[in-house]
Amino acid sequence: MDRWLNIHNVVVVGLGITGLSVVKHLVKYQPQCNVRVIDTREQPPGLDALPNSVSLHSGSWNEQWLAEADLVVVNPGIALATPEIQTVVQRDVAVIGDIELFAWAVDKPVVAITGSNGKSTVTDLTGVLAKATGLKVGVGGNIGIPALDLLELDADLYVLELSSFQLETTSNLQLSAAAFLNLSEDHMDRYTGMDDYRLAKLRIFDNAQCAIVNREDKETYPQNMGDQLSIVSFGSDEKEFGLIKLNGEEWLADFGKPVVKCKDLTLVGRHNISNALVALALLKNIQVDYSKSITALKNYNGLTHRCQVVVDQRGIKWVNDSKATNVASTLAALSGLDCSGTLYLLVGGVGKGADFSELAPVLAQLNALELCCFGKDAAEFMPLHQSATQFDSMRDVIEKVSKRLKAGDMVMLSPACASFDQFNNFMARGDVFTQLAHEFA
Repeated sequence: MDRWLNIHNVVVVGLGITGLSVVKHLVKYQPQCNVRVIDTREQPPGLDALPNSVSLHSGSWNEQWLAEADLVVVNPGIALATPEIQTVVQRDVAVIGDIELFAWAVDKPVVAITGSNGKSTVTDLTGVLAKATGLKVGVGGNIGIPALDLLELDADLYVLELSSFQLETTSNLQLSAAAFLNLSEDHMDRYTGMDDYRLAKLRIFDNAQCAIVNREDKETYPQNMGDQLSIVSFGSDEKEFGLIKLNGEEWLADFGKPVVKCKDLTLVGRHNISNALVALALLKNIQVDYSKSITALKNYNGLTHRCQVVVDQRGIKWVNDSKATNVASTLAALSGLDCSGTLYLLVGGVGKGADFSELAPVLAQLNALELCCFGKDAAEFMPLHQSATQFDSMRDVIEKVSKRLKAGDMVMLSPACASFDQFNNFMARGDVFTQLAHEFA
């Protein structure tokens, strides 16, 4: 089927890294199409790299261009419910995202990972382990390299992180294996409720051959288990991909077969043990021999901005967990924590309508805590713990607490919020924390 037969005018909505990858892909592989870009920002990122042959309308919507479009490719950050996009949908014109374009073009096996938390680590780890077996692997999507740019790598296997936003506009992605890690409250400013959010995530299984699901989170199970879909689960018990005890030591196990001792992993925290199990399950179910990658698994130390120790001096650890943009991420970080002194926990930012009260009982169980609240929604964290103090900025926090630090203490940025009030993104927030850690350690 030639999907491009009646497509002449393509409008790309939203530039930036993803939009630019879409434009470049269209210009290279569909030169017969007239490609135009709409971005409501006056000076959208990626402007300098836009090909001269592509027209740009910036600063507002261009309803005439949308009316003339045969295909609209939207940035994941733009909701389908946006009125201007709905006018296109009502005309029965296809509105897709970059992952759907990738699906139309890819001709090699693809695995994908979604979930509220942990998907970046699982995606990266799966790629690392697959490469250790000798495969050429393209890793990207919602993490790192845009999916369409990966097609230029001529890989044997593609490993994609997919957000709920990306899945909303994806219908034809054929996956050799797909993982849904967990579901917790996030993006409630975009969805009408948890069911709506979950349904977007579950789209990952629509054309998958194997579904990797969480035994401890039944919300990750597909609603319609057709004959073509096999189900494999992971969890902390001894079933399927799980944990077993041998001679008093805990091991990651594949259907009861020991794979690697938990204590031999460089990764920190119980949530990362689950992440390792998922990576192993994904590889096994696409017939990749993960036994060749056990050394790589042992040595893997995680991603930047995810429970990353950035400074360890005088017995004081500084931990950058800036990727914790929701409550569940911060809860996961706290569950795997080993702090013998006082934990100085930095929280706050843009709360996205989340309920932070779930943190209170966990914070109450910590031996010694100083809750340091900053950013737009700092005040919402103040009732959670008796130690809570409000600051204007991250620098204010660090300047104050650095004078009191002693051996055994930990300073941890795990904000439970988005970063857009004071930073461009969570990476920039983590970089600032890292700089401050080096400055004040």
